[in-house]
Amino acid sequence: MMKKNTKNSIVGMAFFGPALVLLTIFLFLPMILTVIYSFTDYFALNPDNTHFVGFENFVNIFGDELFTTAFLNTVKFVVIIVPLQCLGALGLALLIHKVAYCKKYFKVAFFVPVVMSLAVVSTLWIQIYSPEGIINSILTAFGIEAQPFIYSAKQALPSIAIMSVWQGVGYQMIIFLGGLQAINPALYEAAEMDHASAWKKFKDITLPELKPLCVFVFITVTIGAFRMIVQPMVMTGGGPSSSTYTLVYDIYETGTVNWEIGLASAMAVVFVIFVVILTIVQNLLTKDKGEKK
Repeated sequence: MMKKNTKNSIVGMAFFGPALVLLTIFLFLPMILTVIYSFTDYFALNPDNTHFVGFENFVNIFGDELFTTAFLNTVKFVVIIVPLQCLGALGLALLIHKVAYCKKYFKVAFFVPVVMSLAVVSTLWIQIYSPEGIINSILTAFGIEAQPFIYSAKQALPSIAIMSVWQGVGYQMIIFLGGLQAINPALYEAAEMDHASAWKKFKDITLPELKPLCVFVFITVTIGAFRMIVQPMVMTGGGPSSSTYTLVYDIYETGTVNWEIGLASAMAVVFVIFVVILTIVQNLLTKDKGEKK
């Protein structure tokens, strides 16, 4: 029996070992180094002249006007994207769930943008938002003046946010569809026997049953919005006038363009703290639901 257990352990480690090595090299070790570098003035072009600076990097980033701008822009992205994407995904899921024919077609049609490369989608929307693009052509046809969209400091951020909602809404839609299909039909049948209206069925049955999924989608969309970098990088380069410069974009620029690894690491640690806070919020919101079950 002991020989069999030893053999099973060896076989298990043979499968798990390579994955553990890769995770250590590409995930755990970078995370540890990031925390260490955040307390140093590590400069990639002169690594030998590295000193421990304590919390100086954290003080500097919160006193940096560009970091503050990037943080506020990221918050604006989140405020625009989260409600639009969550409500849009739920609305699409409800519509497709009610459709009797061609459900698979609609699922595929709305999910296709999700599997497309963000760089490709961003390049496509540059053409759509261009002065001669399809949106301005439609506006001109209705007698409305052409809009600058991503070429305007005021419109660039909302324009990219709307494009991001269009690209990502299909993923959350599939999640909500799964939740809708898991609801017991007997609940709706009982409500119909009581002559409940469509709104009352949605409020008293659909929403309570989808609450855990709503919290999950809310948290994942929020985290995804905080991580936004590809869209502003491709479409506007963070402009005009830093109006689309995001937190992750600032980390990328600081670490790979300016080579200030210590400062970029401190920014990354701050970003991780936001993610941890959001995870804690998710656990608190879902705790009661889980205990009842």
